[in-house]
Amino acid sequence: MASVTSLTASVHQHLANALSATLPEAAAADPLLRRSDRADFQANGILALAKKAKANPRELATQVVSHVVTGDVIKDVEVSGPGFLNITVTDKAITENLAARAADPEGRLGVPYAENPGTTVIDYAQPNVAKEMHVGHLRSAVIGDSVVKLLEFTGEKVIRRHHIGDWGTQFGMLIQYLDEHPHELDHKAAEVTGEEAMSNLDRLYKAARKLFDSDEEFKTRARRRVVDLQAGDPHTLGIWQKFVDESKIYFFSVFEKLDMEIRDPDIVGESGYNDMLQETCRLLEESGVAVRSEGALCVFFDDVKGPDGNPVPLIVQKSDGGFGYAATDLSAIRDRVFNLKANSIIYVVDARQSLHFKMVFETARRAGWLNDDVTAYQLAFGTVLGKDGKPFKTREGETVRLVDLLDEAIDRASAVVREKAQDLSEEEIAERGAQVGVGAVKYADLSTSANRDYKFDLDQMVSLNGDTSVYLQYAYARIQSILRKAGEVRPAAHPELELTDAERALGLHADQFAETVAEAAAEYAPHKLAAYLYQLASLYTSFYDKCPVLKAETPEQVENRLFLCDVTARTLHEGMALLGIRTPERL
Repeated sequence: MASVTSLTASVHQHLANALSATLPEAAAADPLLRRSDRADFQANGILALAKKAKANPRELATQVVSHVVTGDVIKDVEVSGPGFLNITVTDKAITENLAARAADPEGRLGVPYAENPGTTVIDYAQPNVAKEMHVGHLRSAVIGDSVVKLLEFTGEKVIRRHHIGDWGTQFGMLIQYLDEHPHELDHKAAEVTGEEAMSNLDRLYKAARKLFDSDEEFKTRARRRVVDLQAGDPHTLGIWQKFVDESKIYFFSVFEKLDMEIRDPDIVGESGYNDMLQETCRLLEESGVAVRSEGALCVFFDDVKGPDGNPVPLIVQKSDGGFGYAATDLSAIRDRVFNLKANSIIYVVDARQSLHFKMVFETARRAGWLNDDVTAYQLAFGTVLGKDGKPFKTREGETVRLVDLLDEAIDRASAVVREKAQDLSEEEIAERGAQVGVGAVKYADLSTSANRDYKFDLDQMVSLNGDTSVYLQYAYARIQSILRKAGEVRPAAHPELELTDAERALGLHADQFAETVAEAAAEYAPHKLAAYLYQLASLYTSFYDKCPVLKAETPEQVENRLFLCDVTARTLHEGMALLGIRTPERL
């Protein structure tokens, strides 16, 4: 299926043709077209052209208008102000374009695939082994999942990587404790819940920590155990693997609650790059990118200095021979570029790690692993704040557990669903409550630009009014209810009909779905898609208030309005799916 040319693109082409007919040297000039509240579109490009051609902008605009072909797409063009063009498109063009989108046999609503798709590795959702997931893990998971969906939808080959924290000195203490108390992670039942796995790990961690802090001999044994782990001692690795496996039971249960697919082969933790660390250091040292300083292998930067004015290096290998995060991250880049053949690598990581990643990327560029054809980008995200505008904590000042937060969102949403539900069973209310609650949490995150902090306010998130996923889900369910009530009457496009203002506004916005998806994918910006969908639901509400659907004046108008409802619902459904949010058929 060829993609559908949007109305914006059609109008753009008509104007470009008129510009080159007026001024042949302006063939490549941009008409600077945008949606407008004065007409359907406004073009501002003539001002710059007139300046270049030393012409009067209003006179030039009038000449251009005389060359614009009107009829099928453009109904009328007028010159306004100093030389802007106000453009109105025909009702027929709006309806025909939407009909072409609705007829897309792939069900993509005419959204094109990217022209030159590549391979993107995206590093997101990185919990730590033997530790609880907290609210900080939420953003990386939710933003990453949506960017994966957006890129895959545009035809990009996406490789997911979950760089879990599964290595390092803290494991010496845990492994030693489990070796001395071998039944601490045994399971009572055949089926283990995520909650049980986490409480096992939590109990063991606390006991090991207590012993480590109070018993010097245990501390010495635990430190020796780190050396065994790093040397690859099979018995030690066997115990370490138990922690990883137990943690995965827990991780998968949380991701399932978040309605996210995390696949085991995509989980490649810090340990996955152990065999590359020595070689990474050798390559950096031999090429002169890294130098020895006080026994440590370091990379220096002109623009990174500490408070004392001295340069702060990236330490790839410590003076005692141990490796830090930098060695692992640089090895991961080598793997992603040379083995996975990535053109782009995206890191969905907290903004507080920006300096680290800036130094890692620059080091990889100096080493020649990254260049103009292979880029790395940190999709940095801000902090989750409480209602008081401070970092989100429990009353006791603890970090908020992710599971508790999701459970509370689901409880609140279920109450909202129960209040509005007319004919839903308890089972359906529970299922919808989960879809609405998790959707609310995801949408609050994705509707904010990733690099900004956002306030976690459950009352606001599950509100039926305002910019929330519940508002969008209700708009979708309302349309499904109308389509069910229509019974035998099928939606059908009638390009011969005149449209009301509310129908035109809805139709023009629905036609911009493809452009919005392309922009959100290219900029790794799910919030642009969220804003588009909220606007779509708002325009639908206004259409619903002003235009009777099933009681419209003629049978053709009933069919055409049902058609507008159907295209809107399909756009909402597809758009929400790209954000990782469900759209229940009934609410």
